[in-house]
Amino acid sequence: MEIKVTRAETERIRPEDSDLGFGQVFTDHMFVMDYSQDKGWHNPEITPYTDFAISPAAMVFHYGQAIFEGLKAYKTAEKKIQLFRARDNFERMNRSAKGMCIPQFDVDFIMDALKKLIKIEEKWIPETIGTSLYIRPTIIATDPFLGVRASFSYKFYIILSSVGAYYAEGLNPVKIWVSKEHVRAVKGGVGEFKTAGNYAASLIASEEAKEDGYAQVLWLDAIERKYIEEVGAMNIFFVVDDEILTPNLTGSILPGITRYSVISLAKKWGMKISERKISIDEIFKAHDKGKLKEVFGSGTAAVISPVGEIRYGDKAISIGDGTPGEIAMKFYDTLTDIQYGRTRESENWIEVVE
Repeated sequence: MEIKVTRAETERIRPEDSDLGFGQVFTDHMFVMDYSQDKGWHNPEITPYTDFAISPAAMVFHYGQAIFEGLKAYKTAEKKIQLFRARDNFERMNRSAKGMCIPQFDVDFIMDALKKLIKIEEKWIPETIGTSLYIRPTIIATDPFLGVRASFSYKFYIILSSVGAYYAEGLNPVKIWVSKEHVRAVKGGVGEFKTAGNYAASLIASEEAKEDGYAQVLWLDAIERKYIEEVGAMNIFFVVDDEILTPNLTGSILPGITRYSVISLAKKWGMKISERKISIDEIFKAHDKGKLKEVFGSGTAAVISPVGEIRYGDKAISIGDGTPGEIAMKFYDTLTDIQYGRTRESENWIEVVE
């Protein structure tokens, strides 16, 4: 398919890097493509960023068929544009599509479309370390139909956003809050897919955590309410003695791209790392015995986020001395060196936009 390009009549000036938040500044153009049963995916185009005209009866509003991804483009000191594990994101998006009864797409075609869009929007890529161009591919169901079935039509779009740090704290350790009353997902459901409803289900606990002074929620399993799953915006890792622990994927945890990267690097470096069931009680007992050395999260938005405090019910534990731990920083430095092109050891995770 040929991608039609319509340029914006007036292009805006990107804000200064120091003024960037996260997810607030959008570029001048976006990629859009439609799906219908008779044509399949068709009509791909890059257009000026604008609102959609969509029926109030569109099925996405009523039955929640919506999936998305989050990935980033970086600019190196040599002005090269780099994508980090972008194909992995789109392959995961196709798995989400299958799980949500949405038609799958050609990853190679979407990669080409993304690169074309990024080249048009190159000026929107900030160059200060810690900043990047955030990429949000999304698919929504567009059938104007009130009835419970999979939609017959969809819209695929990609929008771009110049971003700074995800957390206002930056690399300073964040505080997380374990939810005892709410659950995010259950095995056999859609927790392993990056679908909009999973995030809607997390909001009430997130608001309660923020009211209590905590940045994120740490979710427990929905059945026994004792096994750790993930944090709202990232997967979670614990360093106990000389071992790195992370919850194994059970069908209710998002298989994070950065999570895979951390596990891969740990194995390459000869670190002891285990994916298994981890109870919240095990972590608190490890802390009481002086064995809990570090806790950190991993995700596209923050890359690596050290955790300085965990609250569970009436008890809160502090991890470390209030600064990022040595292991968390090793992963952060290595991943960001790869993303910003400061090392030749890219692990084959980089694709250059030319």
